[in-house]
Amino acid sequence: MGRWEPNSRGRLEQAALELYGERGFEQTTVAEIARRAGLTERTFFRYFADKREVLFAGAASLEALFVSTVSGAPESAAPLDAVAQALEVVAGAFQERHAYARERQKAIIANAELRERELIKLASLSAALADALRLRGVAEPAASLTAEAGVAVFKVAFERWIEEENERDLWHLIQESLDELRAVMAGN
Repeated sequence: MGRWEPNSRGRLEQAALELYGERGFEQTTVAEIARRAGLTERTFFRYFADKREVLFAGAASLEALFVSTVSGAPESAAPLDAVAQALEVVAGAFQERHAYARERQKAIIANAELRERELIKLASLSAALADALRLRGVAEPAASLTAEAGVAVFKVAFERWIEEENERDLWHLIQESLDELRAVMAGN
């Protein structure tokens, strides 16, 4: 290995995405990812438990961002409005990672195990949002329904965003999805 270079985690993520795109997830090894990044397997395992986690390492941070924003919303905010505030903050966090998000999603879509892991991540996010809403005093089933709706809005908008060639930002697409949800709920 050469001399130390910064951003080992980012280099491992980038190397993994490149290899997953070139060879597929199943055919890519941790050793190949580390080699492509110019690092050792030992360094890889300092950051990630396995090659799957390269794609999901940010899930806990995403969940924490959602929950902290919902928790910090004004007490007067309706449940869906508190979730909308969280969606806006999350959209800002994703905006500079459009190319990465697109490549990550391609890798996930191409592998059943990764699609399953993505669904587990979204279910965990929904449960955490419901907990945050219950702590705000939202009763059941409203807390769970609102959390599920918020995750659905995020998922639909995110999928549209990664399909587009950066025409519109993620927050714009989230707003459109929220408007559609509100129209459906109003019976329009």
